[in-house]
Amino acid sequence: MAVEVSQTPVRSILTRTSGFLRTVASHSLQPYRGCSYGSALCGVGCYVRHNGLLTRGRPWGSFLEVRVNAAQRYSERVEAERRWAHRQGLFSIFMSSSTDPFVPQERKFRITQSLLEAMADAPPDELIVQTHSHLVTEYSDLLVELDSRCAVRVHLSIESDRDKLPGLPPPASTVARRFAAAAALRDAGLRVVITVAPLLPIDEPDAFFARIADHADAVVIDHFIGGDGSTGGARTNRTALPRAMAAIDPASVTIAYRDRMIDLARRHLPGHVGVNIDGFAGRFLSP
Repeated sequence: MAVEVSQTPVRSILTRTSGFLRTVASHSLQPYRGCSYGSALCGVGCYVRHNGLLTRGRPWGSFLEVRVNAAQRYSERVEAERRWAHRQGLFSIFMSSSTDPFVPQERKFRITQSLLEAMADAPPDELIVQTHSHLVTEYSDLLVELDSRCAVRVHLSIESDRDKLPGLPPPASTVARRFAAAAALRDAGLRVVITVAPLLPIDEPDAFFARIADHADAVVIDHFIGGDGSTGGARTNRTALPRAMAAIDPASVTIAYRDRMIDLARRHLPGHVGVNIDGFAGRFLSP
């Protein structure tokens, strides 16, 4: 699917979180509107693909709006948003919940880079970077610099141990590349969490979680039932993902499957396994 790329200024860039995400961070931040990975594996069950306010009737993965003045808007609002957040707790940012900060177009437009540079000048208390791409390693130096001024945590999604799942498109970044990225980021001194989100059928789960233990500090397991912010996984059931999962492994669409994966993960990463939204919030992690 061709991606229509446009450039647009925005009035604001820091969004006060609500609902499910409110337990994770005080604010969300989207460098882009839309996601050019929307046609990849991560886009099939993406929780926002049916959000009409976001898509405006366009197929998910077909558009990317570049928020050209994002860093300027961050710098203008950061102190006011910090004061607001501190009345309730930490000023924490989740980047990002409805796009990927490291879409291929980032290499041209550098919106995420400009935001990280703005954060280095006026850091939040905590920054959670969520991505499906190994391209995050291109900013490891900048993330390390920012980590000296606030708590940085990189969440790198690896939803299965297989690049090819029947009936599903390939991932935006191969499993091998994402594991290599996790190791490189951790070697640079950053805290790295593998997010198995959403949990897809895993061919060799024991070896998969052993590999995670070798490459990252922790793991989050996020099944769409109980993990997508709706009753019984209703949001994800609107997508083609559950049907594809069931065709590969009927057990994979059940909570029992998730619980079995959690037990395996805990054997390899005792005390470092989070589940669903509590996992994204990092409540299981020691300071």
